[in-house]
Amino acid sequence: MDEKNFVITIGRQFGSGGRELGKLLASKLGIAYYDKELLWEAAKSAGVSPEFFEKSDEKFPRFLSGMFSFAMGYQPYNFYSGSTSISDDNLYRAQSDFIHKIAEQHSCVIVGRSADYILRDHPRCVNVFVHAPMDECVKRIMTRGDKPTKEQARAMAEKTNKLRANFYNFYTDKTWGDAKTYDLTIDSSSMSMDNIAEVIMDYVRRRFDDVK
Repeated sequence: MDEKNFVITIGRQFGSGGRELGKLLASKLGIAYYDKELLWEAAKSAGVSPEFFEKSDEKFPRFLSGMFSFAMGYQPYNFYSGSTSISDDNLYRAQSDFIHKIAEQHSCVIVGRSADYILRDHPRCVNVFVHAPMDECVKRIMTRGDKPTKEQARAMAEKTNKLRANFYNFYTDKTWGDAKTYDLTIDSSSMSMDNIAEVIMDYVRRRFDDVK
């Protein structure tokens, strides 16, 4: 691993703007960005349809049927649960291996996927959690066209947050959204997204002197 590589992970409440912030940080810092693209890339490497991974994306574990092999451009990774089935635990292991690989390859921003926990031993990893008041999340959800009404947007946010919390709390020994779990927690309604990105970048640069 290049000793200069660093990673910013972003956990987020649904509708808080975590993906927008992640993309902005990656753009400003000139580093790679991963969210659902991470799953798609893993799916391509495995020869499995992205829709298969989408169904298990940050949702509470279920058992799935099937069997596949990960190549990831290095060596084959075979994950089995018994002889003929694959579990969401094994999907998580596969995604975890992929996250480790990209963190070794280059500096990047990773949104979701409990990447902060997966990379807990990475020496240059900054973990951020983005949240906002529910009313602000509802506005964002409606503005981007996910749901047309406040009631539907709120229900979607509450359901998605519950799924993300269950996923994170199941696979880690930490608590999703708890300030103790992260280096920084930020209310995205407190400042412009650009200002929030600057605050995070200032923290990263102060922590790692060689980051420009």
